[in-house]
Formats: sequence, structure tokens, C-alpha cells
Amino acid sequence: MGEIVPFQVNQVLEGDCVAAMNALPEASVDLVFADPPYNLQLAGNLLRPNNTRVDGVDNDWDKFTDFAAYDEFTRAWLTAARRVLKPDGALWVIGSYHNIYRVGAILQDLGYWILNDIVWRKTNPMPNFRGRRFTNAHETLLWCARSADSRYTFNYRSMKALNEELQMRSDWLIPLCTGPERLKRDGLKAHPTQKPEALLHRVLLASTKQDDLVLDPFFGTGTTGAVARYLNRRFIGIERDPDYAALARERIAAVEPAAAELVNAPVERDEPRIPFGTLVERGLLRPGEVLFDARRRWTAKIRADGTLISADSLGSIHQVGAQVQGATACNGWSFWHVERKGKPVPIDLLRQQVRAEKSG
Repeated sequence: MGEIVPFQVNQVLEGDCVAAMNALPEASVDLVFADPPYNLQLAGNLLRPNNTRVDGVDNDWDKFTDFAAYDEFTRAWLTAARRVLKPDGALWVIGSYHNIYRVGAILQDLGYWILNDIVWRKTNPMPNFRGRRFTNAHETLLWCARSADSRYTFNYRSMKALNEELQMRSDWLIPLCTGPERLKRDGLKAHPTQKPEALLHRVLLASTKQDDLVLDPFFGTGTTGAVARYLNRRFIGIERDPDYAALARERIAAVEPAAAELVNAPVERDEPRIPFGTLVERGLLRPGEVLFDARRRWTAKIRADGTLISADSLGSIHQVGAQVQGATACNGWSFWHVERKGKPVPIDLLRQQVRAEKSG
């Protein structure tokens, strides 16, 4: 496994990501964000209609002899990442159709618990110049807890605020990295797959707290570190290319961290606690009224004591929500809806109404 190195943060480590992770202390990292090689399997140059060459990823780090070699590489770095994650830690990995399905299967084999797949829809995707396929306009992110029992961080209210007080959806419309944000070297792109800071801003704001430690084992030119520094998160980057590592250090050093009070996630438990039964007592919901999920797959009736009853279960809004889905847990406030004026309304809106009256 190698010698454990002194634990220093806010640094870029140069070298192989598996060896570097294996040299870090076990259970020391709150979040891993990984942008691994996609194994694009490019054959020849891609040309525009005017015969100019399209920049593609043809670097050696994206080349593998076959799928078995890529799977072995993937299993190795995911195993190392899981060792350094805290029990309640989580991991994000981004990929394309070339690799994300293979990565997802290996994630599950290793014991990670997939929480969401996020579709990053690009507002400005590169067109399909040959006209033989659909324009590839998205990439996929998998968000996973270290295990099914992990009490992972999710800053629900921050995501809702970021989305104009609507629940954040799993399809994110964010442009590619362009303009002044795109790092250049000798007039050319410094890195072929530099991710937009807006993407990492959302990931870190959603799933970390201030001072959490974020590890990026494929650091590139340091987007994760730059956003982590701005949001007052600590980071460790691992990058095997010395030129990329140098650019990342220079980039991050120029970032001015935001004031702590501006990046703290609002904590819902600091607000007045409103039991579900209060909504029944206040007449905002009625005994016998039917609740349903957003897609109307499951229903449950409200009882006078604030519990729910479905075809097979009886309990709180959270317990019944989990049981009807066959899940281990459920946030009943966001899961259940009620019909008002012919439209589905999340019961959390009714809770916010009562909370506003109490604090007013």
C-alpha cells in the first residue's frame, strides 16, 4: 500500500492517483469528485465540414488496450477512493456513454450506493459534424454514498435557493467551459476536457459543508480546487502531468476565498420544527385526504393522528414514503404531494406556511 504521508491539505500531489490515494490516511476525506479518462476509443482525426481538425482527446492518458484494462483501472481507483472516504462520505464521478455504464457497475460491485444520476445538459455542445449520430449534448454524473448506511451531506435548501425556490432537478443546464475561464497555453486549450466552474460549484455546494475535505484524483488544471477554495472547502488534488499540476497551482493561488458567512449552507433544523400532525390539526390537510408522489406512482391516506396508511404500511410520512418505494429512507416532506386546485403541491409548502406564521 505504501507509506502513509503526512496529512497536508490544499495541495496538488503529483503522481499516480491510486498510489497517492493509498498513501493518504484511511477515512480522511469527506467527498471525492472524479473526472477520470473516458476511454473515448477515437480512431483517426475528426474534421469539420471545412476540413479543419476538431480538438479531441487523443492523449496517452485516455488510451487503454481494451475494456478489461479500463475496468481494471477503474476498479483500482474506486477501491482506493473508498478507502480514504469517511463512513459518511460520498463520491461524484462524471463520464460519457463511452465509460459511465462500466464505471456505474463497478461502483455498485464495490459497495457504493448510487443516490442520483445527474444529466449535465450542455447549452453549447459541439455538433456532430459527420451527421451520422445525434449531437452528443450531455454528460452523466453519478452521485454515490460510500455505502447504503452513509449519512451523506445534502444541502437541500441551498439547492432549492439556487433554483429559485424549486426543488433542484437531476438535469442541469450548464454551458461548456469557454471564454476567459478556459485556460490557454500558447494560444491553445491547456486541457482538452476542462470542466466549467459552474458545474463544480453546484456539486460542492450540494454535497459538502464548509471546511470539508474534497479529493480530486484526476485534478487536471484544478477546477475542483479553485471552486473548493472559493467556497471555503479544503482540497487535495492528484495529477500525474507536471504541466497540468503547475497550471492548477497557479490558478488556485489566484482565487480569493468567499467570506465564511456567505458560503455556509442554511441548516433546516435551525428553523422551527413543524410536525406533520400540525398540518392536520390546523386543517391544512384533512384525515382521509390522499397524498401521492410527484409521478403519482404511490398513494397514501392521511390519518387523524398525522400518520399515513397505504395498501401495505402504516407510519410517518417518512416511513411510509420509504416503504412504498422499497427504500431504506425517504424525506416525506419532499416526496409526498397533495392536490390543490387541480395541481400537485408538495406538502413541504404547507409546512413552510406554518413555519412562516410561527416566525412572523
